[in-house]
Amino acid sequence: MDSPDKHLTRGFNWLGGATVVAKVIDFSTILAVLLFLTKEQVGVASLVVSVAMVVEAFDGLGTAEALVQAQSVSRLQLDTLFWFVVGAAVLVGALTLAAAPGIAALYGVAGMQIYFVAAAVKQPLVGAALIPLALLNRELRYERIATVNVCATLAAALTRLGLAVAGTGAWAIVGGYAASGLYILIGALIARPFLPGFQFQMAAIRPLVRFGVRAAAANIFEQVFKNIDFLLVGWFYGAAQLAVYRVAFDVAMEPAMAVGTVVNRTALPVFARVSAVRDHLARSLSWSLHRLAMLVAPLMIGLILAADPLTALLHDEQGNSYAAAALPLKILGAAALLRVSSQLLTPLMLAAGRPGTAANLSAATLMLLTVGIAAVGVTFDARTGIVAVAAVWLAVYPLLLVWGSAYLRRHWDIRVAELAQGFVAPLIAAGVMALVVKVLQELADGGPIIQVAIVVAAVALTYAGLFLNARRQPRTA
Repeated sequence: MDSPDKHLTRGFNWLGGATVVAKVIDFSTILAVLLFLTKEQVGVASLVVSVAMVVEAFDGLGTAEALVQAQSVSRLQLDTLFWFVVGAAVLVGALTLAAAPGIAALYGVAGMQIYFVAAAVKQPLVGAALIPLALLNRELRYERIATVNVCATLAAALTRLGLAVAGTGAWAIVGGYAASGLYILIGALIARPFLPGFQFQMAAIRPLVRFGVRAAAANIFEQVFKNIDFLLVGWFYGAAQLAVYRVAFDVAMEPAMAVGTVVNRTALPVFARVSAVRDHLARSLSWSLHRLAMLVAPLMIGLILAADPLTALLHDEQGNSYAAAALPLKILGAAALLRVSSQLLTPLMLAAGRPGTAANLSAATLMLLTVGIAAVGVTFDARTGIVAVAAVWLAVYPLLLVWGSAYLRRHWDIRVAELAQGFVAPLIAAGVMALVVKVLQELADGGPIIQVAIVVAAVALTYAGLFLNARRQPRTA
């Protein structure tokens, strides 16, 4: 049997590489789309997509995670699960459409309800893709998952950009969001063909659904957690300020969140295989944290260094600058490294058969973030408020990591010292990179484009050095 480290390495290499490519594509087209939309249109689309992402967490009711961790599954279970998931997704889509007028009235945005058609259409598409994607993950076929992700991201990005150039306004963002569901479904069925049979027996999937409902609670809390700031910022400060905050968040957090998705997909099946053996689990967890730090630390430091010149280059259709996003971007960049480190707790708990604990942790984190942002909303004005919201993110994760450290020690006797070593080399490299960039930026004394170019070159060289060093390290058997 292949070692857990080998599976983790292959998963990180394929899914991590695919994520980098996908995020470069996504990031580039989003910046281009901003040029064709007003801040209000970006803000309205952000509200719709945020609500849709929360709704999407209900698709499948966690049965994808149940399918990945199950010891065995029958054809009857797969067929039944497919129809169960698609039926639930259609129902969720219909409820979304029914709730749309109320949501539009709540935010006071006339006509916003029509955009929820895109959110409703995506739900059954995502549901139909769930079984083939879960089977690919269960079979550790990371190469195919990576290909599906990159191709779907590219197609959705081009769709979004094409709609923006055509002058469709907010439809560019919500249309691209809905189209991604179609492209994922097509890619999933090509990568792992699955034709469901016409059989349905609820009793056959009850164990999967029971596990899934508990796992779904964690997913739902996680999606609310990922989007509650957008919903609250839009509520307190309006669509235009939400657009500024959204730019800061997407630039700083989206790359880290993408890495977190890679971690969860790669780590869950591997952790499920080794969770019974303390030493194997500790080694797999340490390896995962080390690779996380390698992938995230240089990028986050680079984004912090590039925040001012980068946001100075961004403007909307009316020529209004996004420079106000610079400070929250820096704060969110610092929070991102802490966030992806804490994300490993969820696959660890699911792999150990503790979805309830994962759900409780997600609920507690959501409560901390919601209370913090609500307090900011009633205390600060718009310009100061989005900076304070970013600071709430930075304050939440040290608390999470302290709890996680105690949890690991209590249940597996894994101590922080065993895991912290993986952060040393990436953080030293990122620190050296920051010093070099600051010196070069002072010497160059160029405009924003030159300043950003210096950061990009330094980040690329730092990654090259880290990965060359990693290749020289001896591999564990």
